Amino acid sequence: MVEEASNSGTEATAIVQVGEVSSWLTENGFENQPLEVDHLGIELVQVEADYLLPIASALYSYGFNYLQCQGAIDLGAGKELVSFYHLIKVADNVDKAIEVRLKVFLPRDNPKVPSVYWIWKAADWQERESYDMYGIIYEGHPNLKRILMPEDWIGWPLRKDYISPEFYELQDAY
Repeated sequence: MVEEASNSGTEATAIVQVGEVSSWLTENGFENQPLEVDHLGIELVQVEADYLLPIASALYSYGFNYLQCQGAIDLGAGKELVSFYHLIKVADNVDKAIEVRLKVFLPRDNPKVPSVYWIWKAADWQERESYDMYGIIYEGHPNLKRILMPEDWIGWPLRKDYISPEFYELQDAY
């Protein structure tokens, strides 16, 4: 099956092959957008922030019980932020593991997405790092605070439009 897909924020469309996971989601009534496979041939699926929790819960029930990685990227100054999730369905035969990557495109002025911590506990520190570096708010996270930068740091250092401060005074710990 071939379907037209377009990345959020771009005008160009590409023809992509609809993968197994995207097809399963569509068959079960979950709205999603298939994207081009990545450089390793792993299926990419775009989901809306409002549908992330229902889709993540469904995929967990479908067997994707391992969150290998959660992270974020900045598509460029003035463009969207992306929160991504690399999920693995480990079968009895480890050689037959199925992988999928979910991508949630978020507006940079108000990047909010539900936390998947309650589905995969491994998201705890990974979502905190994405918050700390990109400013993405993971709603429902039990302890969303800075993990790498000092608590009083201003800004999100991995955003492409971030301007480093000329001076930062480290407070005396004593």
